[in-house]
Amino acid sequence: MSADKTADSILLIEQNPDIFNEIKSLLAFIGYDTVLLSNTDQLASLLQEKAFGAVLLGKVPGETANRVLRVMSDQDKSAAVILLNFPEDQFNAHREQWPFVVGNLTLPLRHEPVIEVLNRAQSLRGATGVAKRILGNVPKLGGTSAAVQYVRKMIEQVARTDASVLILGESGTGKEVVARNIQALSSRCKANFVPVNCGAIPGELLESELFGHEKGAFTGAITARQGRFELAEKGTLFLDEIGDMGLTMQVKLLRVLQERSFERVGSNRSISADVRILAATHRDLEKHIREGKFREDLYYRLNVFPIELPALRERLDDVPELLQDQLDKIARANQVNLRFTTSALDALCQYSWPGNVRELGNLAERLSILYPDSVVDIKHLPAKYQPAGKKLSSPPFDPARMFADPIDDDEILMGSDSIYPRDVSRVNQAEQDKSSLTPLKLGDAGLDLKEHLAQLEMQIIQQALDVSGGVVAHAAELLKMRRTTLVEKLKKYGMSAGKEIS
Repeated sequence: MSADKTADSILLIEQNPDIFNEIKSLLAFIGYDTVLLSNTDQLASLLQEKAFGAVLLGKVPGETANRVLRVMSDQDKSAAVILLNFPEDQFNAHREQWPFVVGNLTLPLRHEPVIEVLNRAQSLRGATGVAKRILGNVPKLGGTSAAVQYVRKMIEQVARTDASVLILGESGTGKEVVARNIQALSSRCKANFVPVNCGAIPGELLESELFGHEKGAFTGAITARQGRFELAEKGTLFLDEIGDMGLTMQVKLLRVLQERSFERVGSNRSISADVRILAATHRDLEKHIREGKFREDLYYRLNVFPIELPALRERLDDVPELLQDQLDKIARANQVNLRFTTSALDALCQYSWPGNVRELGNLAERLSILYPDSVVDIKHLPAKYQPAGKKLSSPPFDPARMFADPIDDDEILMGSDSIYPRDVSRVNQAEQDKSSLTPLKLGDAGLDLKEHLAQLEMQIIQQALDVSGGVVAHAAELLKMRRTTLVEKLKKYGMSAGKEIS
């Protein structure tokens, strides 16, 4: 048994020369050269210069696996990644976040597991730049609740096949996001993803939209035109709001799914269709079948693998992370930063969200327009988002008036400098130690406020590092900020970076 190689070199990221020699010997026997990289600062340039069959990621002091994997995802020629000796829980977490992580090998290496995972890596590598497309251009399904994790698992499992998928859920829950992730993780990722909203196209035009038409096929058909099936050849056709498709069109779609061929309107020439079908609807199709509005045979053709998305009201624990995703998107697109207080976020976590994630995104954008680069308190939320019995009159739009009553920084919970909100149920040691900070003493000579605030910030950062055992990622979590933001502050103040976690 041998691996099917598209590149004859393997990149090993490791600082232990003994491990390198062991791996190099085994891979040389299989037929691969091994390139050692111990300085990950050179990773991006190395990946741009050379294509590798796979990247073996070991332990590199001072570097997190996520940082390395993020660099991998940014490279058009990034190879599949195989972890070395990672704990099972870390491997599963990395595999879920970075779909190009294909395996986890234990040392000493054995021949059969290495062959198996290299074959898996080479299969993934058939789609050049797949990691960039998956993690860069395709929106993610946000949230960490059990329901969302289950949906992610279903996406991963069905993406490996060509099975038809029926995505169910209320409007605004992210059905197209699921469809795009299935496409991006599938073997069809290099081909087109073609969406069609069946509810937005009149029934008499939908046939031409899907199958195309010949010149003169009907009034107004002055030229021949390809349909969506032809555009999606070798790729994926996403039929959104399939429950709104008329019965006549359902019959024609069923025929295409059965025979894998179709004719353009006005033509009798059959065109083969190698297309994967993903469909979505917010309708109750089983009820539609009973009412004679949807064909049962088409339903079973589409419903090979159902994925049901939970409504946002069923996973309110995800609201803080979803809101932060929206704030990050707004900050990148419009350079507008928005922050929320504890009370505002608590109110949003109690709201029922009938419009689901789409409504959450619309609210974030509206608030960014009303209060750019400001702090949003509960009184600034539209009335319907304020808890019953606690509705406050929203001030007229005047950003300058927002700070008439200053908001304590301890109440600012989320914004461009923090990715996850404060867990009010957890009182960490760093917060308990705040009482030990140097008190402000303003003498007759005054003080340098900028210097004092810098010293105060350094003290808090050092406390967080002490509490977290020097692990930067844990310290950043205690301080409610991004790890990268904390790293920049450590550099700014010349403080020890402590340790990183993989």
